[in-house]
Amino acid sequence: MSDISYPERIRNAPVYDVAIESPLDFARNLSARLNNRIWLKREDLQPVFSFKLRGAYAKLASLSDNELANGVICSSAGNHAQGVALAAQRRGVRAVIVMPVTTPSIKVDAVRSLDGEVVLYGDNYDDAYTRGRELEQQLGLVFIHPFDDPDVIAGQGTIAVEILGQAKENIDAIFVPIGGGGLIAGIATYIKSVNPDIRIVGVEPADSAAMRDSLQAGYPVVLDHVGIFADGVAVRRVGDETFRLCQKSVDEIVTVDTDQICAAIRDIFEDTRSIVEPAGGLAVAGVKKYIAHNKLENQSIITINCGANVNFDRLRHIAERAAVGEQTEMLLAAEIPEEPGSFRNFCEIIGRRGITEFNYRYSDTSTAHIFVGVQLRHGLEERHQLLAELRDAAYPVEDLSDNEMVKLHVRHMVGGRSTGVAHERLFRFEFPERPGALLDFLNAIGTNWNISLFHYRNHGSDYGRILAGIDVPEEETAELEAHLADLGYPYWEESDNPAYAIFLS
Repeated sequence: MSDISYPERIRNAPVYDVAIESPLDFARNLSARLNNRIWLKREDLQPVFSFKLRGAYAKLASLSDNELANGVICSSAGNHAQGVALAAQRRGVRAVIVMPVTTPSIKVDAVRSLDGEVVLYGDNYDDAYTRGRELEQQLGLVFIHPFDDPDVIAGQGTIAVEILGQAKENIDAIFVPIGGGGLIAGIATYIKSVNPDIRIVGVEPADSAAMRDSLQAGYPVVLDHVGIFADGVAVRRVGDETFRLCQKSVDEIVTVDTDQICAAIRDIFEDTRSIVEPAGGLAVAGVKKYIAHNKLENQSIITINCGANVNFDRLRHIAERAAVGEQTEMLLAAEIPEEPGSFRNFCEIIGRRGITEFNYRYSDTSTAHIFVGVQLRHGLEERHQLLAELRDAAYPVEDLSDNEMVKLHVRHMVGGRSTGVAHERLFRFEFPERPGALLDFLNAIGTNWNISLFHYRNHGSDYGRILAGIDVPEEETAELEAHLADLGYPYWEESDNPAYAIFLS
């Protein structure tokens, strides 16, 4: 299909049988803080709380009655699944939705409430996709791809038509989340056909930047591992067609980390009193980073709030990380003398700043180790100033604000040290969260080595995170490393992490 037909196909995509024209809301608080005019395209207000129903319905509407006779099928752990189920329900056709076994029940129930036939299969999207393709052939169903399809791309592109009709002033840039690329391909292709001066900026998680890496390489690459926090955009490979269109129409891509995404979710809440999912916070996180880096002022910028399907249990994790992402909290470790008055002297340097967390552990007769969360009013500048003041007072101190192991595990377990483990090595793991998953993990680790430290905390997501110390004699190091490689779980060794030396080893 030639590019010339995309704008026309986008304008004619019949998405409004299921979708609403979502509002374009002015983010008053965020705009004032950033000294730019920020607008939120509220796709989180769609009937299934995501833009995905646009592309799904556009695809179904392009199919003949004969093609739809047996029904449709898709593979998805979330928003695409609900979009296809709703589109099929409106068309009165069968919808089979293959979802990973790890999919939270709230999402499975949402699909079933739309008359979707749920098939739970595998631990991840790749497993579900393979099964979906098998069932497509066995049952004679039409597979609805989540992003790499011209009709799906056209359906998502209707957002761009709405933006140009709703904008009350000239637009300088539009920031768009990227997973497989269907959303940004549709928006960018239409915008550039109408006004090529509007800048299109894609936003990806730093640990799932498949489109950025593909554009840099010149072809679609396959990521070895994708981050799981922003699960709505956790894609190992972008589409061939979405990649081709992004090459032509996307100006640049910004990447953001988990803390920045969480801070953006809070920003959106403070302006709208609505809570978006992590993928839904990507565009605002990207805008904040982009404005700071380029020192922009007085620009009119659109961000796409692409979805709001967030599990309630994840909110504690999001709130916890938002303060660090906004530079309104710092985490630090310090060593203080084990003597009367030392605790008070340390706190006098902290001054009138709020203490969000304080953990103390007796170390020996001469020193004590403390872990402190401190509220900041002036961001990174104040963080550096406080560190300098503590070091000037001769306190050994370590800034742990950017330490992922600390934020996921150590802040919840400081205070325990062991002197009886001679050969401990520390590892951080991720594994699919499902009933019995923790036991499966322990069985996979096996009984060849003693587990000397263990921390698991459920963050309300599709994946669990574990910090484990393994006591392994030096002569068995190669055997352990080979075993870990065979497990199939993503893992990182943290034996050299400074927080481990301070609090746990």
